Amino acid sequence: MTDTAARRAALTRAVDDLHAEQTRFLAELVKVPSDNPPGDCLPHAERAAELLEAMGFTVERHAVPDDLVKANGMIRATNLVVRKRFGGDGDGGPVIALNAHGDVVAPGDGWTRDPYGAAVENGVMYGRGVAVSKSDFATYAYALKALEQTGAEGLRGTVELHLTYDEEAGGAIGPKWLLDEGISRPDYAVSAGFSYQVVTAHNGCLHLEVTVRGRSAHAAQPDSGVDAMEAATGILSALYAGRARLAERKSAVPGIGSPTLVVGLISGGINTNVVPDKVTLRIDRRMIPEETAEAAQGEIESLIREAAEVFPEVSVDVRRIMLAEPFGPVQGSDRLAVAFAEAATAAFGTAIGTTGIPLYTDARHYAAAGVPTVLYGAGPRTLLDANAHRADEKLVLDDLKRATVAVADALAVLLG
Repeated sequence: MTDTAARRAALTRAVDDLHAEQTRFLAELVKVPSDNPPGDCLPHAERAAELLEAMGFTVERHAVPDDLVKANGMIRATNLVVRKRFGGDGDGGPVIALNAHGDVVAPGDGWTRDPYGAAVENGVMYGRGVAVSKSDFATYAYALKALEQTGAEGLRGTVELHLTYDEEAGGAIGPKWLLDEGISRPDYAVSAGFSYQVVTAHNGCLHLEVTVRGRSAHAAQPDSGVDAMEAATGILSALYAGRARLAERKSAVPGIGSPTLVVGLISGGINTNVVPDKVTLRIDRRMIPEETAEAAQGEIESLIREAAEVFPEVSVDVRRIMLAEPFGPVQGSDRLAVAFAEAATAAFGTAIGTTGIPLYTDARHYAAAGVPTVLYGAGPRTLLDANAHRADEKLVLDDLKRATVAVADALAVLLG
């Protein structure tokens, strides 16, 4: 048996032995709500820290200042950092950060199981966040534990767990804050995964708020007012026509597809018997890696201006409320991608390569800081398979086990 085969066999045995414990660990995380919004994620961080400390890890609790938390639309957030040094003090080897987020979207309707129950049926666990991305709290922690248990001879460097709580709000007080504050200076980063594949690129996202202002009037005399809803309807028609044209653009990155546009929120009006004086639209514009935020926003504003010209008495304001830049390979990330693809291929017994995904994630914050980054974790074959952000979110527990072996194996290569 080669050294590589022996290492993989030892790691597989260790993860098998830990799997029941790992499943209980994940269930405990799912049972603590951490919906964002509203964004009171401190109870989940405290529970995660307790569980990690019970595993023998030293957990650093980094509370984000209240003013920053509130500025990011949340209530409480504490980021957790675990550092494990190999080869004495860890000097002479790379620092590898493994980042997963514990905040989740609210469950919504349509569940056939308790979203916080962590029910297991036929080898599948159900619950909000079980796939995105509380699963990778478990993947990364138990990959690290398996490395410890198999004897870490010959390894040199540091593995850090970055367990953060604001991905659903943009990541500014999670990974970005850890980097900006100098709490961590990793040489490599791995972010939570969304598929069997190793992800090396993802879309960006632009959120805009469009405010259409008219003048209210009694519904019995609508001509005495200026109908903001009518103007907003014209603007919507222009936006949807523009959306259809976006499908003609294709990214060169496999897995990305085309740009998208969704009007996800509409509010306005005063009462049924009043001409609406104001309507607000919230737009989600996903950008492929080849696009820039400035060009995407300029295109939308041009559509809006042209549509609004038909309603000269209406005023329209466009405000950017969020920007997540697209993520692509950083110099040095090819070494990460190769290590994880080879480890995953061995763990799953099928060829696993690299791809892009049409989402945006916290990985972009590491990449923006010049840190070579990929996404890999306990994802399903596709994001849709996991019901991510939908009712009955689920995770195949055998996928969790195999991804844990893959992460441990890749870390051994990178630290070796």
